[in-house]
Amino acid sequence: MDSSVCSSGFDVPPEYALLVIDMKGYSQIPEAKMAPVRSDLDDILATVLAQSGLDEPREDQGAYKDTGDGAILVFPAHTVSRLVDPLLGHLNAALVRYERDRLKNAPAIRLRVSVHVGPLSLPDHRGDAINEACRLINSHAARQAMSTATDSGSFLAAVLSETAYRRTVRAARTPNLSQQHFLQAMARVSDKPDFEEPCRLHVPGLLAQALRPCIDGAAAPAPHPPADTTEHSNAGPAAATAGNGPSFLFTGTLYDPTVAGSIETLRIDRRQR
Repeated sequence: MDSSVCSSGFDVPPEYALLVIDMKGYSQIPEAKMAPVRSDLDDILATVLAQSGLDEPREDQGAYKDTGDGAILVFPAHTVSRLVDPLLGHLNAALVRYERDRLKNAPAIRLRVSVHVGPLSLPDHRGDAINEACRLINSHAARQAMSTATDSGSFLAAVLSETAYRRTVRAARTPNLSQQHFLQAMARVSDKPDFEEPCRLHVPGLLAQALRPCIDGAAAPAPHPPADTTEHSNAGPAAATAGNGPSFLFTGTLYDPTVAGSIETLRIDRRQR
């Protein structure tokens, strides 16, 4: 094959895992206290990264970007599961300790976190993945999750892209977190009308069912399969249907010949006649 036909500009960049951190209310902190609280946050991140078996990204060119009220951290794609578990648990525990030990006049640290994985060009950070990770953390759903976390006494709200969720939680690569800890929602950003992506929300200490009423546009819970009843009519045992179709129990005489569009198996008990 003629190698001149292939241009590097059309090659898909390597995949990376992204962790975006944003501190709630940072712009409202008095200027004199911004540097100390940001230093405290950097110390917390360094500790939880080490606890989670992740290398400090500042040592790699283009793998760390300070955003003022937070940071964008880039890791090898194969470590994305560790960004969910155990990192989120360690980070929440560290924030709880910080809140317990901080001086009365020191600002609290509450964080929104997004986790994503996708193609990314380094060190210039060009690629949709970094834009999507930042929009996830700024989404209305993530902000509602942060409000819920604050109301419930937690200091962390996390939003996972659907890709990150499928590769980690749904793939059972997060031993301390299961699917019931993540609420399916839609991420939208008010000033980005073209952005609308499914995501998963997590607040430590809350199950998805407890988080659902607080999130606009959260996915409805999956319906439970119908119970296997053994009710009986006056004519005898109820008829059971074959396969996975619905069950019907008629306790009186039917006069209308149409009861459903399609019935796989119909059993009529004629013992009453």
